Amino acid sequence: MSVSISFEVFPPKHREGLGPLGQAVTELQRVDPAFISVTYGAGGSDRQRSFDAIDAVRSTGAEVAGHLTCVGQSRGDIEDIIDRYVALGVNQVVALRGDPPGGIDHEYMPHPEGFQKTADLVAAIKNRSELEVSVSAYPERHPQSRTRDHDLGILADKVANGADRAVTQMFFDNQHYFRYRDAVRAAGIDVAIVPGIFPIHSYPSVARFASGCGASIPDRVAERFVGLDDDRETTRKIAAELAAEQIAELAEHDVEHVHLYTLNRSELALAVCDLLDLTR
Repeated sequence: MSVSISFEVFPPKHREGLGPLGQAVTELQRVDPAFISVTYGAGGSDRQRSFDAIDAVRSTGAEVAGHLTCVGQSRGDIEDIIDRYVALGVNQVVALRGDPPGGIDHEYMPHPEGFQKTADLVAAIKNRSELEVSVSAYPERHPQSRTRDHDLGILADKVANGADRAVTQMFFDNQHYFRYRDAVRAAGIDVAIVPGIFPIHSYPSVARFASGCGASIPDRVAERFVGLDDDRETTRKIAAELAAEQIAELAEHDVEHVHLYTLNRSELALAVCDLLDLTR
């Protein structure tokens, strides 16, 4: 299969978790990932955790993408983080608006000395560095976007300001992705739309998370997990099968790269890749 993979991990809560994170990323290197993205604290909180996690990931030899959000940060804060990322050997940034501190249901309020929107953040990163920039995309529309056209307009603005690629929110029905990709192209937006795949490690947890961010789970998928809340092994097996089926179908429809949200669970991510014959 001629599809490349990247992975997303998150910083551990305590320094003791940096060793296991490094080991997880070392295991993920069996897939020869394009890069590993390291998430960022909500509202820019606890930046040092992200810096430490990036250092741990970099120590494995992996290429790293650091996250950067507008929420809760001034322009000066963000410029400092960009410089720190460059010093750490980061070569890519995932630029996000970020959710309001009160959650997605609350109104977004920009920092008074910060960037008003993600497109402005993208421009600032490009003006200050040579970092590649990934941005977010929403096959089922961002929960706070009024219409699909409004959502596409936001993506177009980010691309016009220098975004190199867009990585999607999780989705569980590939038809959402195909329709979205067609709409992006019809709107004249020329950027790679990288599917974001979220293996269902725990159906109750993922269902709650998906509901909060506007991602639907088809009945045919939900039915596979009925009665398995306490059966971790069968859940892992089904999760890997479903994610692998998703990726295989995407590859058949000219998708060249897929981003896998791991939740630091290298064993599940590798199980997906094993089924696709992507591991060494």
